[in-house]
Amino acid sequence: MRILASVLIVGGLVPGLPSSIGALTQNSTTVAPPDRWSQFRGTPGLTGVSSADVPQNLELLWTFDAGESIDSSAAIVDGTVYIGTYSSELIAVDLETGKPRWRYQATPDAGIGESSPAVGHGLVFVGDLAGLLHAVDTDTGERVWTFQTDGEIKSSPVVVGEHVLVGSYDGYLYGLLATDGTLVWKYETLNYIHATPAIADGVAYFGGCDEVFRGVRVTDGEEVFSVSAGAYTAASPTVVGNRVYFGTFNNEVLAIDLENHDIMWRYQHPTRHFPFYSSALNVDGKVIIGGRDRMVHAIDEQTGEAVWTFTAGARVDSSPAASDGRIYIGSGDGRLYVLEIESGERLWEFDTASPLLASPAIADGKVVIGSQDGILYCFG
Repeated sequence: MRILASVLIVGGLVPGLPSSIGALTQNSTTVAPPDRWSQFRGTPGLTGVSSADVPQNLELLWTFDAGESIDSSAAIVDGTVYIGTYSSELIAVDLETGKPRWRYQATPDAGIGESSPAVGHGLVFVGDLAGLLHAVDTDTGERVWTFQTDGEIKSSPVVVGEHVLVGSYDGYLYGLLATDGTLVWKYETLNYIHATPAIADGVAYFGGCDEVFRGVRVTDGEEVFSVSAGAYTAASPTVVGNRVYFGTFNNEVLAIDLENHDIMWRYQHPTRHFPFYSSALNVDGKVIIGGRDRMVHAIDEQTGEAVWTFTAGARVDSSPAASDGRIYIGSGDGRLYVLEIESGERLWEFDTASPLLASPAIADGKVVIGSQDGILYCFG
């Protein structure tokens, strides 16, 4: 159900899509530039792929003690790392030195959970567990505006054109003007929205806890398609070309063709049936995703057949990031793993001694990830 706010937007909307979405094409938003990782998964399509040149032999460059659990994944823009914590703080940290630049207090005692910062229009956006979306000045750390929803925000905001989109546990996906927080539209689902929407060709794609996968037009919140996912979906999707990939709590990974809306394949491990909470990555002909079965799975993008698996020491809720033939992913065993995309071979690991739910961010040749004991790590 689409609800359009009673506000007139003049000269700011992107032209609407025709009733048929048409063929989707890859563009520059499928790979994050080498010097920035501006939102969860790096790009509007949530691809998780960076063009940064990361050293093959990583070293720990610095750590920063945020004081409370970090489930939020970092954004990196203009040499600044932005991270949210369970102490309700949004913190800006210098990428080169690990020194804090400013701290912003969100809703006291509510915490910032898995909602990861997104940067655009000179603002950094993040949601908190009190249901408040915050827009903060990137230079000063001062509040510019807030928008209240009626449920927790664990979805990460996405900046697309003049809009910022975010899902809430009140069951709505919201489309707001990024500069001032004006509500443009809100789209109603039948249950929580935990996942972050992936954007491609003016459409926001997301699954929900009502077991439906949807496409909603960014400009006006109009639904352009929906298909039953057959299960509760907390994982965010990734869109590459005319396909979308995501995991579900029915222990499956799905591939959907966005031209004809058909489910191309469903993947399930033959013996280990556990939910997928991690968001998928599509690179080099493989869909790569972490599972609560303690495995990282690589799936053939065409057939849905297993290519390789890698077994960690605990469940893998962290979402993978990729650069130059390598995968970076955290695990509940406290380790950050680097795997070869082609074979799944473990190339390197680092033990943080605390579970890693957050996902790696890559920029300027560095890999940044936070742990549940409140330590932010930077490798390069």
